[in-house]
Amino acid sequence: EVQLVASGGGLVQAGGSLRLSCTASGFSFDDYGIGWFRQAPGKEREGVSCIGSRGASTDYADSVKGRFTISSDNAKNTVYLQMNSLKPEDTAVYYCAADRTAYPRLNNPWGYEYWGQGTQVTVSS
Repeated sequence: EVQLVASGGGLVQAGGSLRLSCTASGFSFDDYGIGWFRQAPGKEREGVSCIGSRGASTDYADSVKGRFTISSDNAKNTVYLQMNSLKPEDTAVYYCAADRTAYPRLNNPWGYEYWGQGTQVTVSS
């Protein structure tokens, strides 16, 4: 059974930090890139960051560059999203997704094969 489990969300004050985790099972993790997406109430889902299979590539949305860092621990089948200097506008449900490519794209969520459940991130001002 394919599973992507996102965790690590919570409530934090502006300027604070959170680390999200996305742990995969049921497929060949080494062959897949992982993307993080977020969706705020009343807004479209947007790409936040992604990392290619075996860490071949990384990409970030302009809105999070310099604040968020994506990394992968293939031994644990887990991708992390370290989020620093959080802003109220970062408040959203964050989802992770898997795409069988070394170069996943943030602007093409429909291309991702597997999706996890979301984890809520709330940043208070």
